[in-house]
Amino acid sequence: VVTNEHVAGESTVVRCVLYDKEEVDAQVVGADPFTDIAVLKLDTDRTNLPVARLGRSAELESGQTVLALGSPHGLSRSVSKGIVSVTDRYLGEQGPMVSPYNTWIQTDAAINHGNSGGPLVNLRGEVIGVNARRLSGADNVGFAIPIDTAREVVNEIIETGKVTRSWLGVSLQEMMAMTDDPSIEGVVVADVDPLSPGAEAGLRPGDVIVAVDGTPTHARFEEDLPRVLQTIAKLPVATEVPITVRRGDQTATIDVRTEEKTDIRGGQIELEGWGFTVAELTSAIARRAQLPSTDGVLVSGVQPGGIAAIAGLAPGDVILTVDEQEVPDLGQFRRLYEERLGTGQRLVLLEVRRAALTRYVLVKQDAAEPLDPTQEIMDVEDLG
Repeated sequence: VVTNEHVAGESTVVRCVLYDKEEVDAQVVGADPFTDIAVLKLDTDRTNLPVARLGRSAELESGQTVLALGSPHGLSRSVSKGIVSVTDRYLGEQGPMVSPYNTWIQTDAAINHGNSGGPLVNLRGEVIGVNARRLSGADNVGFAIPIDTAREVVNEIIETGKVTRSWLGVSLQEMMAMTDDPSIEGVVVADVDPLSPGAEAGLRPGDVIVAVDGTPTHARFEEDLPRVLQTIAKLPVATEVPITVRRGDQTATIDVRTEEKTDIRGGQIELEGWGFTVAELTSAIARRAQLPSTDGVLVSGVQPGGIAAIAGLAPGDVILTVDEQEVPDLGQFRRLYEERLGTGQRLVLLEVRRAALTRYVLVKQDAAEPLDPTQEIMDVEDLG
């Protein structure tokens, strides 16, 4: 079963209602937040389930009639009709759901809350898109993920359980942002992550990338950017590749060693003993928080009245050490935490970074107040 990552990607329990109203449990096989696609596997022995036929979104044309299916506002088995406005709308990396690797099908077929993950079909009954977004404040301006994009992601998730992409740490802009001359080809480097392989290799804002690993790159308009980003994403991970750039009047080749692109949100664990949650410090979070490295873990939530709150920990803090032992990642912090919880060590010293300042926090494991079970952990504001 194919749906949206924002629908089922972080679910722990999933139940699908089939066409005949049978309820079937399902497992999330894998999900890709960068295209907003998730794949589920039904827990059933039935072999006669009907399936939808997939079409080709590359054959879609503006003005073509389409139908959007789903359960808008909880109204199951609903369908709306409209036309395709644009087959390659670029929405970029803005808003709550980033989408750097694909353009979108824009349609005036009504897509509302509850249509997410449902199919957009042509009049032959072929699925040519996966409904995912609507434009807030507008009447019937909706967007679907092209099925050609979804098909590639689904196949990789079924095969490996995830989608692996290479990352250079550069933000790109179309050539229209730099020049009106259509004969000048390439793609503009708008920004470089200071913690990225691109920065380490010497890429700079203002560079114009003209080739990646020998493949010419060109993005005259913003709709061309996903194709360039896919070229980078499909490079082998942890491999040194030549990037040809034009810098002023000079052209040079810079060797960059790729890294695997990770989810901005990272993993998260809840530590009930101290009454707080911590999250992986991804490079994206470190960059946005202006941290010098990805060492440490992010305090993502604190239970009022719990040990962490009494010690003075707050959402947004970054824990760097535990009793002077460095915390390079989430797994190491969990091990250090469980050791101290298991031995009942009364005092634990944490080195914490808050904004630009580093301070020490003394955790007293016998200092917890009785917790109100109706009181939830306060979440940190989304750094994304």
